[in-house]
Amino acid sequence: MKRKKALATILGLFILLAAVTNTTYAQCSDQAKQENETNTNISAMKIGVIIETKDYEKAWNAFRFAIVAKDQGYEVKVFLMGEGVECVGLTHDKYNVDEKLNEFVDMGGTVLACGTCLRSRNMNGTEACPMSNMVTCVEMVAWADKMVTF
Repeated sequence: MKRKKALATILGLFILLAAVTNTTYAQCSDQAKQENETNTNISAMKIGVIIETKDYEKAWNAFRFAIVAKDQGYEVKVFLMGEGVECVGLTHDKYNVDEKLNEFVDMGGTVLACGTCLRSRNMNGTEACPMSNMVTCVEMVAWADKMVTF
C-alpha cells in the first residue's frame, strides 16, 4: 500500500511539473511575441534630423547617422538650416559631406533646406535637397517620434 501511495505521489509530481513547465513555456512564448511586436514598432520609429552646421566632420557624422538609421528600418527626414544649407556640394578629403548626403537620398531619405537660409546665401534648392520653409520644419518635428540636432 505504501508503494502505491509513493508511486501515486511521484506520478502526481510529474504531472504537476509537466503542467508548470507547459505554462512557463506558454508565458515565455507570449513574452517573445510581445518583444517581437515591440521591436517591430521600434523599427517603424520616425526620426527627424536638423543640421545647422557646415563643419565637415559634424555634418558628415550627421548624414552617417541618418544613413545608419534608415538602413536599420527607421523613417528619417533631414532638415538643413543656417550654415547647414551649405552641406550640398560640401567636400573635404577626409569628410565628404556631399557624398553622404547623396547616399542618404539614394536610399530614399528626405532632405529639405530652409529657403530663407538658402536665399540669404544666394543659393537655390537642388534636386537632392529642395528649398523648403519653417512650416515644413515644424511639420517634420511634429511628425517625428525623436529629433536629433547637429
